[in-house]
This record gives sequence, structure tokens and C-alpha cells, in this order.
Amino acid sequence: MDKVSPDCPYPGCFFCVMKEGNPSKRRASILKFFRELPSQDDDGQVLPISGLWNTAMAHPNDPEFIELGIFECMVALIWKGLKNRRWLSHDQNIYIPYYAAHIIGSYTMNMEEFAESAIHAGVTPPLVELLRGRLTWVEQRVAVRALGHLATYTNTFPAVASHGEILELAIQLAMSSLEIVYSHFYQYADRRLSYHCDLLTRGMGGVEMESRKAEEWASQLQCWSLQLINCFAFKPEFLPTICKPEFLVKLPGMWGGLVNENSPAGIGLLRTICHHKLGRGPVASCPGIIEALCNIARSSDDWQYMAIDCLLWLIQDPSTCHKVIDKAVPALVDLAEITNLGDHKKLGDYIVNVLQECLQSQGTGRNSISNHVKELIEELLNSKQRLKWEKSMPKEDLHIKQAAALVVKLEGNSLFSSGNIAGAASKYSEALSLCPMRSKKERVVLYSNRAQCHLLLQQPLAAISDATRALCLHSPLNRHAKSLWRRAQAYDMLDLAKESLLDAILFINECSQSNDPDLSLRQNKVPDYAERLVKKQMRAAWLFREAAIKHGGVHGEGDAGDIYGQESDGSEWETASESDIGNDGRAEMGDDDDDDSEWKNEDDSEWKNEDKRKDKYDKVTLKDLKHGYNVHLAEDQS
Repeated sequence: MDKVSPDCPYPGCFFCVMKEGNPSKRRASILKFFRELPSQDDDGQVLPISGLWNTAMAHPNDPEFIELGIFECMVALIWKGLKNRRWLSHDQNIYIPYYAAHIIGSYTMNMEEFAESAIHAGVTPPLVELLRGRLTWVEQRVAVRALGHLATYTNTFPAVASHGEILELAIQLAMSSLEIVYSHFYQYADRRLSYHCDLLTRGMGGVEMESRKAEEWASQLQCWSLQLINCFAFKPEFLPTICKPEFLVKLPGMWGGLVNENSPAGIGLLRTICHHKLGRGPVASCPGIIEALCNIARSSDDWQYMAIDCLLWLIQDPSTCHKVIDKAVPALVDLAEITNLGDHKKLGDYIVNVLQECLQSQGTGRNSISNHVKELIEELLNSKQRLKWEKSMPKEDLHIKQAAALVVKLEGNSLFSSGNIAGAASKYSEALSLCPMRSKKERVVLYSNRAQCHLLLQQPLAAISDATRALCLHSPLNRHAKSLWRRAQAYDMLDLAKESLLDAILFINECSQSNDPDLSLRQNKVPDYAERLVKKQMRAAWLFREAAIKHGGVHGEGDAGDIYGQESDGSEWETASESDIGNDGRAEMGDDDDDDSEWKNEDDSEWKNEDKRKDKYDKVTLKDLKHGYNVHLAEDQS
């Protein structure tokens, strides 16, 4: 430890120690450094800690520092910061508790044996103190991250759970984290603690970057709190603490994927809760949750399958089925033609089987199902029966059915062009009843066209249903541009900003990747109507919106402003429908691919890879929109 570089001003410098060529001397020096550092009051201590932080992030599975006592050192440093405010305020020591907790979290995120070493070193009590907010929200963020990793493992969860307040603290933090960050950092730029700004931007600051990073860190604070709660939710004995109405009702709104896209956030925790019978009762009894689950189940979000799982478990449980069936069945029927979704193989068939069992087991009185729900399930079962019949039909008969459906669709297009929207919707329904079940491309067109009619008839729920069916039939799954756009508008009519924003963004991405030759006419241009909707929903779905309203940062519901300019009286719907007007002034419906090749293939092999959920969509931001995308909403052509 006494070896010092001639240019180094610090005795016993850690970086000089790391350059030691003799392995045994190096290990001995590092061991001594970890033991002595907490008792020292020299300037420059933050430098080796930040170096250790970088090493922990870059090599979290390297056991060397674990064996030499890094956890014991970090524990001592956190306690020192908590107990000795004079030391904490000296030099740059204010950073040290943050780095120390981050180091603990990094070394415990992958390796259970490292987590066990951390527990033995006594990391839990000081992390709990940080979780309580003894310092600031920045330290809470890394403390809840580290505790979440420790709670993940079978051997270390009991040590975390033995601190009874951790779960309550995590629940409170999940509910209040956005308000904490908004009121303690985002709201007043001139009052921001300098070390917070430095940590968020790593010295590459500016108010705008600080604000953007604050949103990201606030999302992480909430999502990591939910991850920690999720570890407890796997144990039934903790569900009564978790399943309190004031917390459950907020979970569907904790949609972290829009900012922190790798976290399933609230829907992930709801899925864990619904997996247990003890959790399904409170979820089914909580107003608004089932409707929110239905919206997420219909969405194109990466965590769509989690909401579907929740709905299916609630439907299959006799004690909750009657509470959720009226809202859950319509959503599940819309999703019944999904093939594969992530690890869920033949998901649509499973949905059909569950709904069939539900129909067969219907009771009387309180547990009976409504006639509307019964009709929806029977209609679905009949469509599956149609598919079986068609497999034994001569191909000539199928050609005739498809030709008849095409004729009726053209009649619908003509009615739409003449302004008879209700008549057009009726014709598309008739065409769907004629169209062979295996003619998936044609059925996508018909559902999407009917969704457009429902939009113009101001029937957003029906539009969402049809657009969702089109997206489930499409290959790849959830990637039909016009259906995404139509559903985005329908969600907007219902003031469902997040759902609308997600569909609008995916619509823009799909159009930007389209092979349509007309794209050359709109190089690097996002359609005005799409840009307006995305801007509107980004404001409405802003992470800090609720906190800002509470603290006077925005003016309630009208804060989004007149983003449509003179069109704010509702004419944006006219703008959207103009995308289906051809150059000759006639509204055209239907896609430009009317071939019948898909129904000729009877083994469905072309659909087996329709869902590549692991492929990430490119995320569109307002900055992206300003730079422009190669986007075009292709007119429907028949």
C-alpha cells in the first residue's frame, strides 16, 4: 500500500495499487485498502469509489473484489455517510453513499453467491436506511435496486424479508416516486442539488439533459420498487400487504415501458399477483383494473401477454369469473386469432378453449353470464367450426366464397366513397361472413376497413375491437400500419393517451419501413396528422403529469394546449380519414394485396413465425419527428 506513483498526490492511492505487477502484493494491498478506507478522512476518496463503481458495472461477475472485502467496505462507507454529516459534506464525499450502494447492486445482480456474501457482510440494514429516504431520492434509487437483486435469490430473500418494513417502504416508494422526483428535482431547475445533476448527466449537463434523465431515473425508481415488491408477491403470505385497494388501483397506470422499456412495471406485478388465488380476489374487486388489463391485452406493448395471462386466470377462477367476465370476454374474443405470442404457443387456441369451458360451466343467478357474453363466445366457437368445415371443402367452393366476399367488399367501398358509412360497415360485416377463415390477408383488410367506419360513426370501442382483430390476424403480429393508426385514433377518442401513443408510434415505424413505392413521394416526412397525435399524447402521457398537476406545474386537463391549432374542435378526425382519399377524390378502402395465396396453404406454415416479440421496435421521440421519417399512410386500394 505504500507504493505510490511519482506523479500521484495521494498516499496509498488505489489506482497505483491496481498497477502493482506482483499478484500477491496486489491482492494484499487491495485487502488493506478496503479495510482502511472507511476510517480515513483524506480528500479524494470519491475517486477510487467511482473507479470501483465503473469496475462493478463493467465486470459484475468478477469475484476478486468480493473475496477481498468490497462489501464490508461499502457497508462501512454508507454507515459513515449516514452518521457523520460533517464528513459527508466534506470535499466530494456526498457522492460516496450513492456509489457504494450502486456497487452492491451491480455485484449482486447476477451471482447468487455474491448476494450471499453481501448479506453476510451486513449490506441490508444500511440499504434499508437509504430506502427510508435518510439521504435523498437518488440514494433511494440505488438502494431499492440493490435490495431488489438481493430479494431475487432463494437463499438471500429471507434476509431481506426479515426487515418487515422493506415491503411497505417499497410500496410507498412505487406510489410516490414520480412525485418525489418531480417536486425534489424536476420542478425547480435552479434548486437542483449539484451532485444530483452531476450523477444524472455525468458532467455532460445542461438543464434539458438533466430533465430528460430525471424522467428516466424516476421511471427506474418506480420500476425497481415494483421489482422488489414482485419478489415478495411470489410468497402468498405477503399478498395481503400488497393487495390493498389504494395500491392495486394505481398499478395499471405504472406503465414503465414507455420510458424504462425493459421493465414490465405494474402489469408484471399484477401478473404475479393474479397467479395466486389469494391475489385474484382483490384484483377482480378493484374498480378499473379489469378495464385497464383489457386495454393492455389488446395493445401492441411488449408486455401484452402478461395482461392476457391475468384475464385468463381471472376467467378460469370460479370465485372471480363472474366479477370480470363482462369486460374480459370481449377483449379475449378479439385476441382469439393470435397464434404465437412470445413463449405462448397457439395462444389463440388456448383462449378459445378457456372461453368454451367458461360457457359450458356457466351457473345460474349471481354466477350466470349475460346474453351478450354468451353470444360473443358462441360466435367465436362458430367461426372455429367454420374453419374446420372449410378444410374439407373443395377449393373451387372456397374460390367462389372468396369471390363473393370480394364483390361485397367492393360494394362497401362504393358506399363508403358516397358517404354512406353505416351502409359500408354493414357490407364489410357481410363480406366477413362470406370470406374464408383462412383468407387472413383479406380478413385483415375487412376488419381494418370496418374499424375506419366505426371511427367515423364515433364508435371507438367497436373500432378498437376490429383494429385489434386485424392486428392479431396480420403477419407479423401487431404490425398492420393502418389498423395501428385507426386504433390510435379510437384510443384518443376515449382519452387513453398511453395506448394511443404506443399505436401511433408503431404506426409511424411501420410506415417508415414500408416497401410501398409511393413512399418516394414523401421522403423524410411524417404525416401532419400523425405528428399532431403523437405530440398530443406525449403531453397527456407525460411521466410527471399527475405530479405536475398536483404541484401546480400544469393547468389540469387542458394543459396539452391547442396542439391541433384551429382543428381542435374535432376536425382532426377528418384529417385522419383524409388519408383514405384517393387522388380522384373518392374514398378507397381495402389493401392492395387481394391475392388468395394464403388460404391455399393448409398447414399454416406461413404463420408459424408471425410473432417475433423479442425484436424491439425502434422508439420514436419528438426529436425523431423533427428530423423526419420516411412515412406514408398508403391509401387502401382494391
